[in-house]
Amino acid sequence: MARPVKSARTAQSSQRRKVRRDLAAAALELFATKGYEATTVDEIAATAGVARRTFFRHFRSKEEAIFPDHDDTLERVEAVLLDAPPQENPIDTVCRGIKEVMRMYAASPSLSVARYRLTREVPALREREIASVSRYERLFTRYLLNRYDEHSHLGDEPLLAEVAASAVVTAHNHVLRRWLRRDGQGDVEAALDHAFTIVRRAFGDLPAGAGQRAGAPRAVTDGEVLVTVARTDAPLPEVMRAIERALDQRG
Repeated sequence: MARPVKSARTAQSSQRRKVRRDLAAAALELFATKGYEATTVDEIAATAGVARRTFFRHFRSKEEAIFPDHDDTLERVEAVLLDAPPQENPIDTVCRGIKEVMRMYAASPSLSVARYRLTREVPALREREIASVSRYERLFTRYLLNRYDEHSHLGDEPLLAEVAASAVVTAHNHVLRRWLRRDGQGDVEAALDHAFTIVRRAFGDLPAGAGQRAGAPRAVTDGEVLVTVARTDAPLPEVMRAIERALDQRG
């Protein structure tokens, strides 16, 4: 008896995604042809074939409109974290989670490339993109903090969780930007896997404990905190080599 209700909800969700994507395509087209500042919400709605009030049911502002899939992607990422096998290393789980974000971009390469170029030119869109990405980083930080042993780093668990989450997100963004600059050409998932291999060298052995699921692997550390310095524009391999050198010096 519940099946028709579920089917109706699925249809509504599908229609919602379609409207959001139509609005995003309209916004992107108008921003590219008329310019961001000259484009109005009314024009975006009209181009998409919907009313102004429909636009505001889906987006709060015109800059938000060109990122229609982040909400749904965030839900998929959360599902990856919640459904992770008990024995999986937390860093591996987070790496699997952020792959959902990459798949979102890779599903429409031409749209992603056009959006990337536009966000480079319009500060308001760039700020919106940064805000969207930061939601994933906060989610990963909370997840890792919940998985780390609360007595392993003498109170530095929040720092380590945030740094590790940031490393995973930075690796993802580094690979994504390189792919977008190549017009969406190449095996982006293979490049992402390589970047994650580098991240795991630095963070894969952080201990999980009190917040972890039963059976998750543990590691013993002496509670030290690693601090290293790298340029903000340094390539990811250079950043990771700096971390590795610091680890070698510590040992």
